[in-house]
Amino acid sequence: MKFYTIIVMILFTCIGTASYAQNSVFQISDGKKDFELRAVAELGFLGVLSHKVQFGENGTYFDYKKSGGQNVLFPVGRVSLELDIKERNTVILLYQPLTIQTQALLTEDVVVNDLTFPANSSVDLLYNFPFYRVSYLRELLPDQERWGLAVGGSVQLRNATITFESTDGERFRTNQDVGVVPALKVRSRYDLSKLLYLELEADGIYAPISYLNGSDNEVKGAILDASIRSGLKVTQDVNAFLNLRYLGGGAEGASDDEPGPGDGYVKNWLNFITVSTGFVYKFN
Repeated sequence: MKFYTIIVMILFTCIGTASYAQNSVFQISDGKKDFELRAVAELGFLGVLSHKVQFGENGTYFDYKKSGGQNVLFPVGRVSLELDIKERNTVILLYQPLTIQTQALLTEDVVVNDLTFPANSSVDLLYNFPFYRVSYLRELLPDQERWGLAVGGSVQLRNATITFESTDGERFRTNQDVGVVPALKVRSRYDLSKLLYLELEADGIYAPISYLNGSDNEVKGAILDASIRSGLKVTQDVNAFLNLRYLGGGAEGASDDEPGPGDGYVKNWLNFITVSTGFVYKFN
């Protein structure tokens, strides 16, 4: 219930903020709005295609789907605000909570940052990887009635906490990290009719992180958040949609400021798919 409560609270906050902006900021110029604000919310489920993590050069490359209980479906949701500025520019603020908690009985020894969790023992596993994203898009086809194509970039802030804890409380390891990740962004839309539309959207990058943050260590990382959406225009101000999303990426390398235990080496790669429904509310 806490997960859904957070989503609902954020959504109401977005709507309240948007309503204030509508009444106090929006201006009409030549019969057209200089600004248009939309609130977007979706809820659904997440399935794990593959997910593996390793902490420490001598650590176990742990398979969450095979050995960590991630072979079932998990709730997922996201909320965002989108502000169109003079028709061709769009700024997007997005929050994506992502928490997966499981419990598993280990079939073999698992080493996490120099600590061994023995076979035939049970562990509580937390993979908490919410992120915040700010994006900008520039429309390339402003005069097209049915087609839309926009390109731009995103800056994503991750806030990760990954833990392994024995159910008897005697063994515990955690890895926490806050980091900034830039990405390229593209969005395309096609109106099938006056009521139906298709939309494609992707944020992604693959790069040596050391070049981006100035580190001497060879760290590589990648993200890809890509979706296809089928939408229905319910009213002039409300759209409903069904969304299929691929969410993947990860990082591999050693941190130069890891306090320990362990040597700072981390390898974390994931491939998720989500199915969700949601709505878009446009403030006029």
